[in-house]
Amino acid sequence: MAENKPIPLEFEKPLEVLSEQITRLEQQLVSHPELESDIEKLQEQYSKLKKSLYSNLKSIDHLAIARHPQRPYTRDYLERWDPNWLELHGDRKGNDDPAMVCGLVRFDDDLRCLVVGTQKGRDLRAKQRCNFGMPQPEGYRKALRLFRHAEKFGIPIVTLIDTPGAYPGLEAEAHNQAQAIAVNLLELSGLTVPVISVVTGEGGSGGALAIGVTNRILMLEHSVYSVISPEGCASILWRSAEKVLEAAEAMRITAREILALGVIDGVIEEPLGGAHHNMDMAAANVKAALIKELKSLLKLSPAEIRKDRQNKYRKIGAFVEAH
Repeated sequence: MAENKPIPLEFEKPLEVLSEQITRLEQQLVSHPELESDIEKLQEQYSKLKKSLYSNLKSIDHLAIARHPQRPYTRDYLERWDPNWLELHGDRKGNDDPAMVCGLVRFDDDLRCLVVGTQKGRDLRAKQRCNFGMPQPEGYRKALRLFRHAEKFGIPIVTLIDTPGAYPGLEAEAHNQAQAIAVNLLELSGLTVPVISVVTGEGGSGGALAIGVTNRILMLEHSVYSVISPEGCASILWRSAEKVLEAAEAMRITAREILALGVIDGVIEEPLGGAHHNMDMAAANVKAALIKELKSLLKLSPAEIRKDRQNKYRKIGAFVEAH
């Protein structure tokens, strides 16, 4: 599958300058073979700078990568995991929200599962159709219908989270957005099939939680997970957009920070530069992590699977008060 050259982010501009220099010298190589040593030096410098940049990222840099417009979305993962995956549509109440993608996927001969994930869209028309990755109540009700379907037939569930949050518009509120999310939280907590979620990009607020109450929560290395966006936090606490950097650091939104807090269960490595630099490798890494966790959970009985999930959330935020 062809992938476009990644669009550079602001902190990647020094890399872009070096890359352009290398390209210009390579174009002159035929008539000036003596430039080969200069190209090798620049390539070595490029490699060192890239490793240095990505080993010293700030929270706001991780956020920028998580929101990269070329980052893989749910359909990108599904097409790489199983080219013959079967999409399931509709909430059976009159609507089918494109921002929520659901389908049956076969990982290997012995393992199939239901995948439910958010979709942002690539071009402007697709983004508008998918509401920029913000599901309507109908999207959550579609997910709910298929959670119940998977429970009925004993099919493990995987959810892929990449959304700034549930759509907060008037129509969504009129269709009872809060109730749709609340019912999903309740239903997920009681399922007896294994459920694993992966935050693949931006996990925002209740819109993410509505498909994220799971036995295991994994995050891609450069994904973020938070109760509100850093921009929203800055506008509430400081009443200033200029405080976004401080908000992102204070909120501890990155995968490594959230793992240290005990909220998630693992971090999945991405290709150097982010998942959008090599979608095939990113999809393979996520698939390997999912298969490992699913096979571990499938050793438990249905009652143990439900208890495992409920105990996980009881432990989050637990503390011992010092006297």
